[in-house]
This record gives sequence, C-alpha cells and structure tokens, in this order.
Amino acid sequence: MPVRTRPSTSPLRRIAVSAVTVVALTGLTACSSPPGGTTSASPGSVGSSGGRQSLDAPSDVATGLNVPWSTAVLPTGDVLVSERESALVKRIGLNGQTREIGRVPDVVAAGEGGLLGIAIDPATYAATPVLYAYLTAADDNRVLSIPLQGDGLGQPTTVLTGIPKASNHNGGRLAFGPDGFLYVTTGDAATTSRAQDLGSLGGKILRVTAQGQPAPGNPFAGSPVWSYGHRNVQGIAWDASGRMWASEFGQNTWDELNVITP
Repeated sequence: MPVRTRPSTSPLRRIAVSAVTVVALTGLTACSSPPGGTTSASPGSVGSSGGRQSLDAPSDVATGLNVPWSTAVLPTGDVLVSERESALVKRIGLNGQTREIGRVPDVVAAGEGGLLGIAIDPATYAATPVLYAYLTAADDNRVLSIPLQGDGLGQPTTVLTGIPKASNHNGGRLAFGPDGFLYVTTGDAATTSRAQDLGSLGGKILRVTAQGQPAPGNPFAGSPVWSYGHRNVQGIAWDASGRMWASEFGQNTWDELNVITP
C-alpha cells in the first residue's frame, strides 16, 4: 500500500528505503483479516511468526530528487520516478545511479498539481513497454500513455481527459490491478459536490482499459467510475485475497484507509 504524508511546500530531496517501510507495505498487501484488527510490536522490532526481528537502519538509495511523487518498478528492478514540479521522469538503477529519461510535455505544475502518478502495464511490458502518467495540464488533470524507447520517452498519446483540477485535491495515483485494467484515483478538486456527481470524474476511483475506455464490468454502464464519494485518494493497492485498499487524505488529521468495492 503506498504510504504518503501530507504534501509539503518544501521540496522532498531524497528517497530512502528502510525495513520499517518494507514491513509496513508487506503487512498491508498480505492482509487477509477484516479491517479493524490490530497488532503490536516492541519499538525497534517486528513480530513475525511469534518471533522478533531487528530493523535495519535506513539507507539512501537516491538523493537530489526534486519533489518525487510516484514510482514504477520495472521488471529489471530499476525504478522510474516522477518529479511533480519539473515533470521529469528519472530512472534509478539497482546501484543507485540516477539519470533522466525525459520530460513529460504539457505539465502545468502549481500547488499539488503537476506530474503525479506513473505506472507500467506488467502484462505488456516485455513486448511493448509503455509508461502511463497522470498529470495536471492547463485545463484539467489527464492520463497519457508514453512509449519507453530505449532509455527515453517517445511521443505521448492521450488516454483520459476531463478530470477536474485545482490547487489541491488532484488525486493522481495510477495502478494496474490484478484484473489487468488501469485504475485512476481522482480528487474532488476542492469542490465537495463533485464526489457524489456521477457525471463528474472528480472524487472517484476510475477503472479503464489501457486505451482509456470504461472497463467491462464497471458498476455504471458506459462510465469509467468504479467507486465514488471520495475526497482525495492518493494510494491504492490490492491484498493477497484480491481486495482493493485506498488511502485517502482527510480534513486536517482525518485521513482514511478504506476497502473499496465497486
């Protein structure tokens, strides 16, 4: 499950990996009990099958990044990183070496908007490597597909448009689900009524094909909407039993972790 803190106006400068983060993510994605259960562990240790394991100290993987917003792990183990304000996509190798592979065009970065979520389709990557990117443009938030050509970005194709934009509540997470469809999280763009309006793409989790069409089996015929009534979803993941989870920014401290059903 992606874990994020509330966005800061100061640039985030480094990506760090720690055993604490790895354990938290693994524990969530492997969760098979209903929400509401709790576990505990002594500070500095993690319970595992009745035992305890010391946590390693965090170590830097890459530094010098400018507001990194999202990551996409390639089959090679390298990681692509989106920078929200620069609109650059960078590739971090297994040795920590970082290099630019391109700038996503037509990004208008302001407030919480800019180049946000990125994802690859693991089912088609070997034959046709494509990067999907969620970005804030001049008039809306939108999703592009961009061929990965060699170690660079090819010509983008617009996949989905018309997602409301604002200085905050832009959503922005992308992920391919276990069913092979692309899930897109959107915010209400600071207008709460959008979340309950099925005619708006704001305040929703969308489920679409790789070409941006409403996926078969969506709950509303001809609509990309998978779930609605959201404020600002910025994290999605699936557990071992196939349940979808979403982390949602709330008012002040009222953040939420929800199980999502269509």
